[in-house]
Amino acid sequence: MPFAGLRGDIARRLPFYVHDFTQGFHPKVLASILFLFFACLANAIAFGGLTELVTGGAIGTVEMIVATAIGGILFAIFSGQPLIILGGTGPIVIFTGILYVTCEQFGQPFLPVYAWVGLWSGALLVLLSIFNLSYLMREFTRFTDEIFAALIAVIFIVEAAKNTASPFMQTGANDASELLTLVLALGTFSLARGLRGFGATPYASKRAREFISDFGPAIAIAVMTGFALYEGSVAIEMPAVPDEFATTTGRPWMVDLLAVPLPIILGSSIPALMATILLFLDENITARLVNAPGHKLTKGAGYHLDLLVVGLITAGCSLFGLPWIVAATVHAINHVKSLADTKKVDIGAGQHVEVITNVRQNRLSGLGIHALIAGSIFFLPLIKMIPMAVLFGLFLYMGFATLTGNQFWSRVTLWVTDRGLYPDTHYLRGVPNREIHKFTVVQVVALASLWILKTSKLGILFPALIAALVFVRKGIGRFFDPAHLDALDADEADDEADAGSTTSLAP
Repeated sequence: MPFAGLRGDIARRLPFYVHDFTQGFHPKVLASILFLFFACLANAIAFGGLTELVTGGAIGTVEMIVATAIGGILFAIFSGQPLIILGGTGPIVIFTGILYVTCEQFGQPFLPVYAWVGLWSGALLVLLSIFNLSYLMREFTRFTDEIFAALIAVIFIVEAAKNTASPFMQTGANDASELLTLVLALGTFSLARGLRGFGATPYASKRAREFISDFGPAIAIAVMTGFALYEGSVAIEMPAVPDEFATTTGRPWMVDLLAVPLPIILGSSIPALMATILLFLDENITARLVNAPGHKLTKGAGYHLDLLVVGLITAGCSLFGLPWIVAATVHAINHVKSLADTKKVDIGAGQHVEVITNVRQNRLSGLGIHALIAGSIFFLPLIKMIPMAVLFGLFLYMGFATLTGNQFWSRVTLWVTDRGLYPDTHYLRGVPNREIHKFTVVQVVALASLWILKTSKLGILFPALIAALVFVRKGIGRFFDPAHLDALDADEADDEADAGSTTSLAP
């Protein structure tokens, strides 16, 4: 029945609404806000700059910061799962660039067409939420989730590595600048990773260890930025942020929707279908990853309500020529981890895994993160003091942090691991090694296919290939023993996942 999913989400989450705010009064939440503020700001600056490049300057960094701030605040207040973080993503930037090139080829003004595509897409997302289409995510399994999460993590790692190495590729680059860029990026990554793991050491008191671990990424950013300012004589790349608040080109904020004729308005619904698929999958797959049983969330999910809010935000952003924002996989997963209490579990062969025991589920962290981003609009000169190398070091940290705990990545590392030192996991206990490696090869091929397609001239079809992974998963069933395939594709995130968790992966 129409609205059944929305009614269920609201009935499930409304009793916890006040508790979502009171749970936010905790030092761990403050640490999460500081960490994710810089992470989301880095994302807005990086993808805002890239969007400016692929749209000929029509949409840029300021627009991305505004969209991230306003959209994030609205999502934190009204969504069903506030642990999800919204932001610009690589696939959306690619799609926007393709749309710009298409407008140039047909001699149409980009922003009005972009606005109509976004309005059509926003309306379709609202309809999908009303008619309960998030239930289609029941067809998705861990197979697809792991590939998608790995793809986004690899994008972060590659972009960070590429931008850190770029000074070395430039002709006539300054050796001191090259070295400082490398030191800042790797220093931020190493310091954030080291401080985050400080809680597992025996040093200092428990409260001090927890404080250093929770605030580790924020401390790393502050230390490396301070080091860069101390070495002020060496020129390094700073964020491409304007000194004052205005659109990138100086255009009016509101887009002139009547600047294109009726056939173009109606024709915009065609690319909007592909944009809708991309936004729908990005939002729902990330929601599945956030709501995984291994995260021990207890308040339930809100797939249809989340999709409704994203649809309305997409339509609103389109009216003002702002970038479309959606669930940012890497940021959302790191948001959950930053709010989690964990413990070390022995998995044999001298190896340990970090298992989540509890997550402080709240709305204040998401609200605080995006409120700070909104505030940064009025302090743009201060934002320009944070070196890009520090921000890309944070990207590197988040990319590797996302890979940690991804069973797909763990199975890839088995290829170079001594068989006598394999961890004692449920799938290794019940599935032959040959079957495990065959399953992993299929995922690697799927990941490579997604990567190749997203960088090709057919990149606009990228969302369709993600959806096609459902059929790939169904198709490989004939090549595996059903019991083996179930063990490899089980919902549990780790051996400690609670089978009776109140939050399922599917809506």
